[in-house]
Amino acid sequence: MTDTHDTNAPPSESRRRFLIGSVVTGAAPLMVRGGEAEAADQPAAQAVREPVTVQLDVNGRTHRLDLDVRVTLLDALREEIGLTGAKKGCDHGQCGACTVLVDGRRELSCLTLAVAAQGRDIVTIEGLEGAGDELHPMKQAFIDHDAFQCGYCTPGQILSAVGCVREGHAGSADEIREYMSGNICRCAAYPNIVAAISDASRRMGG
Repeated sequence: MTDTHDTNAPPSESRRRFLIGSVVTGAAPLMVRGGEAEAADQPAAQAVREPVTVQLDVNGRTHRLDLDVRVTLLDALREEIGLTGAKKGCDHGQCGACTVLVDGRRELSCLTLAVAAQGRDIVTIEGLEGAGDELHPMKQAFIDHDAFQCGYCTPGQILSAVGCVREGHAGSADEIREYMSGNICRCAAYPNIVAAISDASRRMGG
């Protein structure tokens, strides 16, 4: 057996060689095991990326899409179906710009997986209609009260407002502010938004 310790080397050099040898020897089994684990995970990761057929019922129409299971409802609506009314603001569920109605209730589409929305009734701003040729009362109220400026947040504001009225939370200005607090308007059109929702609530029988 060869002695790898050099008695003529300075103490610091000997310690350095010893530490390097110890690290390499100790890490080798971990590197092998890590490589085996990574190889074992590859089929599972590949399976996740395999597209699945998703059926989405949006604004009264059925769409069959082949999607990665990680695709959000927001991205499916915008990138696959071409409905760009729902906006990607923060992409973290904090601004409300992506709000849509799912089974009549407001939902943040950036936090909802497309596969989880199958078999549910999805309504975007493009599908929110009034009676006959009239605009939906909430859309009309936003126009009447000048409740938007840049308009980026407006689709989410309107759909959230419809949900707010349907939930019975539009009884007062304070209540509207509380239950619309998840929708941010960077232009600060809040007073007009509250007035529009209050007006539309009466028209909607809320």
